[in-house]
Amino acid sequence: MTEAPLVNLVDVVKHFPLGGGMFSRPRAWVKAVSGVSFSVGRLILRLIDPTSGRIELEGRDIAALPAKDMLSLRRRMQIIFQDPYSSLDPRMTVEKIVTEPLMAGDPPPRGERRRMAGELIEKVGLRAVDLDKYPHEFSGGQRQRIGIARALCVRPSLIVADEPVSALDVSIQAQVINLLEDLQAELNLTYVFISHDLSVVEHICNRVGVMYLGGIVEMASTENYSTAPRHPYTEALLSAVPVADPHQISGRAAMEGDVPSPIDPPPGCPFHPRCRYAFDPCRVVKPPLVPVAEDHSAACWLNDGRGIE
Repeated sequence: MTEAPLVNLVDVVKHFPLGGGMFSRPRAWVKAVSGVSFSVGRLILRLIDPTSGRIELEGRDIAALPAKDMLSLRRRMQIIFQDPYSSLDPRMTVEKIVTEPLMAGDPPPRGERRRMAGELIEKVGLRAVDLDKYPHEFSGGQRQRIGIARALCVRPSLIVADEPVSALDVSIQAQVINLLEDLQAELNLTYVFISHDLSVVEHICNRVGVMYLGGIVEMASTENYSTAPRHPYTEALLSAVPVADPHQISGRAAMEGDVPSPIDPPPGCPFHPRCRYAFDPCRVVKPPLVPVAEDHSAACWLNDGRGIE
């Protein structure tokens, strides 16, 4: 029997209303997620509800579960937030912050909670004597370590890391990334890692999904994604990465214009107004995400035999 994936999203859609009020309809809808069949940010954790589609955790559809049934499942899914400053309550000690997830269920006694907090805070590179301190007494990197310890408190299977190092200095980013990798190996964690930093993505991820205007345009192993992109948007992203050698000139894939509005996306391929390869089918029919090689899918009409030259 084939083992079911830990998390599976099927045609997930999320539209946010724009304007309108209690007795009036929205003026428009922001199409933030359009038919994603993999995984994306907070929808996985049910912090917001999808407009449509299925979100499956170990084969069980959690998109339609009532709040009381979600309570026990939330222990399996945790999040590391982007901002290590606003994501920690300044009025709470480190001990209370780290053990706060335990209070949603049947919390252990205070002494046991403190012992668990001490072990976790040391696991992420801080000291047990820090438990009685407050967030303002720590640097940004240390605060993010506290946030990681909080996410680990209920022993989750899945952690969504939402730009976890983007607010940190470059020198600190490497430390936090290495910590996340060590914890993943030690605790057998599954990460959904959201980032705009391609170097970080290549360092920590096994598979990469590239999104544009709310949809996945390419999905591949990290190696295939970086060495053999099959979508023009991925090609443009990779070519825009700065080259460390000042004597090496990197040819950049041209990308014209601005990102179209998610309220009124263009017909056909969402990327075609900015794509140097666009031809007639791109302007009319949206390409599906289809396999183009082993463990590699792309949503581009160029893959029907023309290829990216």
